[in-house]
Amino acid sequence: MTARSAPDRLLSVLAAFDHAHPALSLTDISRRAGLTLTTAHRLVSALTEWGALERDASGTYHVGLRLWEVAALAPRGLALRQAALPYLEDLYEATHENVQLAVRDGSEVVYTEWLSGHSAVGVRIRVGARWPLHVTGVGLALLAHSPPEVQEAYCEAPLAACTDHTLTDPVRLRRVLAEVRRTGVAVSSRQVTDDALSVAAAVHGADGAVVAAVSVVVPYADARVPVLVPAVRLAARGISRALGWQPG
Repeated sequence: MTARSAPDRLLSVLAAFDHAHPALSLTDISRRAGLTLTTAHRLVSALTEWGALERDASGTYHVGLRLWEVAALAPRGLALRQAALPYLEDLYEATHENVQLAVRDGSEVVYTEWLSGHSAVGVRIRVGARWPLHVTGVGLALLAHSPPEVQEAYCEAPLAACTDHTLTDPVRLRRVLAEVRRTGVAVSSRQVTDDALSVAAAVHGADGAVVAAVSVVVPYADARVPVLVPAVRLAARGISRALGWQPG
């Protein structure tokens, strides 16, 4: 077995934390990172001293504020959020429904902002959460504007199902992606939960490339897609202009 490098071991400590495990003991970190207790203790101590981890009075470790400060420098993180937030708030005021902003990371969508709406729709999204691209509106919008080779590789891979309505047929998925490019909007109906529908549109950066997607999530039973489409398009266009995009 090839020995793990020092950076790999260090990153494995940070990777031990996720939404399901936001607080870990040293033993938990050692186990989840696949490290000996001695190695885990040494790396955790270094990360805690730097501020990447914080230790509470009970000895439990949490992600530290220093990582948040570094993350704020990411152009697809807080910088994107700051440019988008006024338009997300406008979309929320227009719909009073769940509004979200997301970016693509490989074959997944990552949520960078979420405004919670008034409806009781079963939303399983939060900031930092990841979902397969094909099951969400923002994911479909991002996948549809990805390079052709990325789309083809995605469609050839197994398509996981969350509900009976999830797109799992690659032929149908290709048709849906083509329709998203034609209309400029993506509609995901009951793909994540049986009671939710989302309408999404792509966000362009200064160079014209798609850098994010914005959507509104509403109860499926009350969804008025023709009313939601222009509101979502307007929000996406506003964010794009704030990022420096000039429509051709």
